Amino acid sequence: MWPVIMGFARTYAVYITWPVAAVVGVIGYNFETIVRKDKNTPWKTKSIQEERDERKLKDLEETKDVTEVDSLKAKTFVPKTILGRNG
Repeated sequence: MWPVIMGFARTYAVYITWPVAAVVGVIGYNFETIVRKDKNTPWKTKSIQEERDERKLKDLEETKDVTEVDSLKAKTFVPKTILGRNG
């Protein structure tokens, strides 16, 4: 009997799982709309790229002068131990 059931399930797996997935999706969608506090999804007025560009410009304005760099002889950019390296 089990081989017949497994053969049927293997043959018609798409026809069995698709309606189950659709029902679970509809229930989840409706549950999320009930649980969600604000009913309207807030849309961004600026794109992610514009926000990133503004943030980078703000960071550049707040930082010190980029022409003043540390001495290369001091080697402050080299980690003191092998554990501090990145790769």
